[in-house]
Amino acid sequence: MLTALATGTAISVVTSGVLAFLARMEGRSAVRPLNSTSHWYWGDAAGRSRRVDTAHTVLGFVTHHGASVLWAAVYEGLRRQRPGRPALGDAVAVSALAAFVDYAVVPKRLTPGWEKVVSPGAIGITYVAMALALAASSLGTRGGSKAR
Repeated sequence: MLTALATGTAISVVTSGVLAFLARMEGRSAVRPLNSTSHWYWGDAAGRSRRVDTAHTVLGFVTHHGASVLWAAVYEGLRRQRPGRPALGDAVAVSALAAFVDYAVVPKRLTPGWEKVVSPGAIGITYVAMALALAASSLGTRGGSKAR
């Protein structure tokens, strides 16, 4: 569980940073993607919030962080079941599954909300960053041999 927490924290920080950067590149406030994640509670207005605030930013980050830890636990479980497999392949599979669940399975109210703020391309880049962060988390574990 501690490994999933550490990996999830890394994913959360990396993807939050990537989203902030991409939002700025698209001419939006860097904090809007995190704020929009709180739309499950605040509704669509969350994505329009352009400032750091307790209501949107903290709730958005906690929600995003929790989801990141969940997906890290899925990844770590997969790694334990398939110890000889390349970490990058498993990371791509988990990231693709996360994207599928986030945007095709869960109700619209439970999506990450990023679609309200950034382009589909930016969302895709964020899931690629998630996969790379997952794979990188394997570099320092089990002798580092699993990150091939």
